[in-house]
This record gives sequence, structure tokens and C-alpha cells, in this order.
Amino acid sequence: MAGTTSGGRLGARDLIDLVLDDGSFTCWDAPPAYGPISEAYAADLAAARERSGVDESVVTGRGTMKGRPVAVVASEFRFLAGSIGLAAADRLVAAIQRATAEGLPLLAAPSSGGTRMQEGTPAFVQMVRITEAVGAHKAAGLPYLVYLRHPTTGGVMASWGSLGHVTVAEPGALLGFLGPRVYSALYGEEFPEGVQTAENLFAHGLIDGVVPPDGIADLLDRALAILSDRPAARKIAEPEPVAPELDARLDAWETITLSRREDRPGVRRLLRYAATDVIPLNGTGEGEADPGLLIALARFGDAPCVFLGQDRRGQTAVHPMGPGALREARRGMRLAVELGLPLLTVIDTPGAALSADAENGGMAGEIARSLADLVMLAAPTLCLMLGEGNGGGALALLPADTIVAAQHAWLSPLPPEGASAIVHRDTAHAPEMARAQSVRAVDLHRLGVVDRIIPEHPDAAEEAEAFCRRVGDVLADELTALIGCGPGSPADRVRRYAPGSA
Repeated sequence: MAGTTSGGRLGARDLIDLVLDDGSFTCWDAPPAYGPISEAYAADLAAARERSGVDESVVTGRGTMKGRPVAVVASEFRFLAGSIGLAAADRLVAAIQRATAEGLPLLAAPSSGGTRMQEGTPAFVQMVRITEAVGAHKAAGLPYLVYLRHPTTGGVMASWGSLGHVTVAEPGALLGFLGPRVYSALYGEEFPEGVQTAENLFAHGLIDGVVPPDGIADLLDRALAILSDRPAARKIAEPEPVAPELDARLDAWETITLSRREDRPGVRRLLRYAATDVIPLNGTGEGEADPGLLIALARFGDAPCVFLGQDRRGQTAVHPMGPGALREARRGMRLAVELGLPLLTVIDTPGAALSADAENGGMAGEIARSLADLVMLAAPTLCLMLGEGNGGGALALLPADTIVAAQHAWLSPLPPEGASAIVHRDTAHAPEMARAQSVRAVDLHRLGVVDRIIPEHPDAAEEAEAFCRRVGDVLADELTALIGCGPGSPADRVRRYAPGSA
């Protein structure tokens, strides 16, 4: 068995023993075959075997994690810095393909300097084979979860280290494309400190979390419970009927005023009170993270989903929701398709950013692409209108198979003050514009846009926990129904917006 690396880092077998159930691991590794190699390289391999206690730079196999069958591929850094040559690539590809064939979730734990320099370009191009194997695994709807360990650089970081559905990293891990020693040798200066760290990658939306090794099993088990488990068939509760007096109880302006209360519950309280489990994700995976959008894997009751919620706490006048939030949302859409999960979007925004930065970031294009992706999405979709629904930033998350709304939620092309400015050249007519534009959830229900209204008794801010739990019950029902019937067609999704569709 390999021991810990220098500095107390865990070797491949120690990490496997830590994460998997005792005695459950079965190794899949056949003896490596190298063909003709130089005496010097043969000596390097012999020394690496002696030093590491393993016969190649990756260890693969299957086992159980909290009773759940999984496959594992893990790097052993003490074997020639975890580098990938032909034999290691063959082992990785064989293991990934076997995991796919056996329908197993795959846990990857890279720790590598990249391509094995003793083998050069023939080894370098193996990253293409490994990437294809990971892609086929994901295309089969199987989870691929990555734990980046110190250090992971080069071709490994640029292939199987960066393709996870969920990716977390070891605290303080060195993670990057070009190793700092190579950078220094090539450019004659040190690489800037603090860039190639797990914590910095998290801050830039490139990974989903920073987790110590002893927390990995719990996190992965929770993630797999969401990704792999499906709710049992059950009778879906009948929607609470929309009482006729809801239309008359409050007019549109009063509804809008209530939706803007600072103490109105948003997505964070909804998740706290109503979700049975939440695994927060982070950013686009491509270098952006916007606090205006919360992305997560979640369960309501026993119904799993990819959760995309506009976060009223993360949107401020200084930092409104930017185009990066919609790129983050589109990552969630891709995850839902890849994992075969329903997608839940939550609308609660005073509006997308109106600024030079938003224009330069392509806000209009991101709204368009989000609309197109949602209409065409090959996954069941549920939208919750929770509060404010202002402009294109709200519309971008609306298209869905089913739309439910809180009683005091609303949707408008502009804030009523903006509509008043256009029509009346002042803001004083905002209440009048709100009443004229059919913005309320109850108006949209009457028009056939909204399927179900969730009452507030009398206002969500006055009964935050009870309201959130009531919403959670509705979400569990609707998600379970969607899982049973699968995604709707684009034509079905847009039919509700046609005049006279109610």
C-alpha cells in the first residue's frame, strides 16, 4: 500500500481507503506494458515503483462508498510525479470505459505534473483518448466527479481534471495549466503568487469547492444521492385552487410593493427551509461567478434537480445581475441534460445590469441564448416565479414545462416606473402602468402562462418559514411529476404564450 507523500499528502491508495468503505475496493489494474524503452527510462520506472509502492502513476478499480457502488481513478504523484505515459493512459481509458459499461459513477482524483517527458509527444496525445472516454461516460448519463489534489497541472489539468460535473479541490492545492517551475525556466521570472491555488480557482468560478480529504466521502455521497437516486412513484397532490378573491385582494401596485420588501424570503431561505439536501455549485467553470445567481444540486422531498435561482441577496444596486449569471445558468442547463435531472429555475430579480460592462459582456445575447436553450432543453423544466420579475433578466429563466408562482410574484418588461417614463414621461404613473400591463402572477395564471399559484397568508414576508415549506411541497410534487413524464417538446413549451392559450 502506498503511504502519504512528503508533506503529509495522501497517496492514491490511502485516498481510496479513506473514501471507500473498508475492504470494498477491487483493483482493475493489469500489469503495465511499455514495449522497447531505454535503460535510463527502465531505471526511472523501477525507482518509481520502489518509491511509490505501485506499478504505475494511476490506480483504478471499483468499490462502495457508503454502500453505493462507484468506480475510482486516482493518481499516485510519487510515481514519476503522477505523469501520464502510454501505459498509464491505457489504464485510465480502460477503467473509464469499464465504469461506463458497468453503469458506475466515476470518481477521479488527479495529482499530476502532466505528460511523461520520457515518452514525449506519443504520451502527450493520449490526453485526446482520455478526454473521449470521459465524454462518452458523461454522454451515457453517468456522474463524473473530480477531486483535484496537490499538485495538478499540465495535460492532466487540461483534460480529465477539468471535465467534472462537480469539481472540488484539496485545500492549498497547486492547480493550473503551466507548472510554476516550467514557467520560471521559460520566462526567467517567478509565476505570480496566489493564482494557481484551489482557493483562487474557487473565487473565479472555476471549481465548485475546496474540501479536505476527510470530507470527500460525505460530499460525494450527498452529490450521488441527488444525481443518481430518483423518487418513487406516488400520487401527486392536487393544486390548491386559486380563490376568486385573489384577483381582487390586492391590486398590481400593492403586489409589486410587497415583492420588494427587504425581508421577503428569497432562494436562500427557500433552500434552508424547503430543500432536503443542497450541494452548492460555483460559477460557470470557465472563469466567472456572479453572486446574482445561485446554482446547486438540490432535492425537494425525494425529487432531485439542478437548481438555478436568482438570489435577491446577491443582487444590489452597485452589483446587479450581470451576463455572467446567465452563463452560469447555462452551465446548469447543460448539467441537467447530461445528468438526466429536471431543471428548476427561480425568478426573483429587480432586473439585469444596465451598464457598459453588461453591454460589453453581451447581456442581450446571453438572454437570447438562455431563452433558446430553455425552450429546446432535453430535460424536464420547472420555473418558480418567487418575487420580482423585472425585464429580460427574469424572462431568461421563464420558459419551462411547468410554471408555478407565488401569489405576489410578477413579471414585467420594465419596472412599472420605467414603463411610466416611456408612456407618460414621468414615474408618477407607475401604479397605473402596473395595473394595465397584467404583470401579476394571478393575471398570468388567468392568461394560461402560469400553471399554479402558491398562496401567501397574507404575505410571504410575514410567514417566511411556512411559506417556504409550502413552496417546497409544491416543488416536490411538480418535480416528481416531471421526472415521470420527461421533458416536453419546444412546441408545448411555447404554446402557453400564444394569444388565447388559456
